[in-house]
Amino acid sequence: MDYNQLLDKIYDSINEELGLALELNQYIFNNPEPSYKEYLAYDKYLNLLKREGIEVEERFLGNDTAFKATIHEDKDSDIKIGILAEYDALPEIGHACGHCASGALSFLAALGLYKNREFLKGNIYLFGTPGEEANGFKVDMADSGLFDDFSYVIMIHMSDKNQPYSKLMALDAINFEFFGSPSHASASPWDGKNAVNGMTLFIHALDMMRQQLRDGTRIHGTIIKGGSVANVIPDYASCEYWFRYKRREYLNEVIKMVYDAAEGCAKATQTSVKITEATRPLDDLKAIPYGDNLIKDIYENLGLEIDKGPVESLGSSDIGNLSYKCPALHPTISISDRPVSTHTREFADLILSDKTKWAIEKGSKVIATYILKSLYDDNIIKNMKKDFEG
Repeated sequence: MDYNQLLDKIYDSINEELGLALELNQYIFNNPEPSYKEYLAYDKYLNLLKREGIEVEERFLGNDTAFKATIHEDKDSDIKIGILAEYDALPEIGHACGHCASGALSFLAALGLYKNREFLKGNIYLFGTPGEEANGFKVDMADSGLFDDFSYVIMIHMSDKNQPYSKLMALDAINFEFFGSPSHASASPWDGKNAVNGMTLFIHALDMMRQQLRDGTRIHGTIIKGGSVANVIPDYASCEYWFRYKRREYLNEVIKMVYDAAEGCAKATQTSVKITEATRPLDDLKAIPYGDNLIKDIYENLGLEIDKGPVESLGSSDIGNLSYKCPALHPTISISDRPVSTHTREFADLILSDKTKWAIEKGSKVIATYILKSLYDDNIIKNMKKDFEG
């Protein structure tokens, strides 16, 4: 079938099934679940997919709330495309990152393609990816090796801006536990080794370190335990710090400096330190300029006005790890007419708005269009691969 004819049919299917996607968004919004406990969302996805006759692999890679749905399979093709859906919420403020809506958007794109599967080629899957807000299941996907030969993966994140790509920073989150020995702070302080002193010196060392770090490096943390009573020299203290930079390679250098500082501060205060990961390391998002430019064209053709301001970092996400295994596309779509930050109650209040409903429809068409273009034009995947390997 001619490309334009098939695209029109897919758009028609998306329009027809929009109500189902909006129902999915509303249900998950009204039933927010934390990372890796998205049982209601998981069951809702599975019920909707199976009702459409879509084959689903449950508990994908052994995770209780992950799935893999087969939208189209083609044993004669080496093209493999993954559409990613997120659905975990934040503690206390619910879906203030919009995962219920972005997941519904991915579901709708997949359903639009599935309804016209007899005209497709290549292998297309919808992946349910839990836990983005905590340790991210996409890290498991990256580590599994199953995505090393994928042509690309794609999703769209809700935002207050339409942008054809995202910038995500590499992240290491680390716990530092300092151990000393207790004694009476007045009667025999010389018998003690002050764990809080070790931690305090380390915190000052991090602040001094900032001056020599590259612009854009981020260091932020909190004290978890800092002693109990004033007249006892504390034998235990702990803090958690997060370290970010736009490239994993340099962040690794920073982390070595951090480890040296922690161990040096422990020695200086006659204490010891135990260093452990608070979460799994997240990588930066590897850029695919060719794909980003194509996304930009698709946005404009669908009437989505691209924000003309600079693309700022969104923080960190597990899709970064996956982007080092195969090309990963992560544009954003606006659900607001004014600046609103994610991870706020104000952003959560927008998730059931008419603008979000519009974004779910438009965003699903962006994904479907991109996939269809890449199936009809072999140069798209080839050029993405060049960017990925370059």
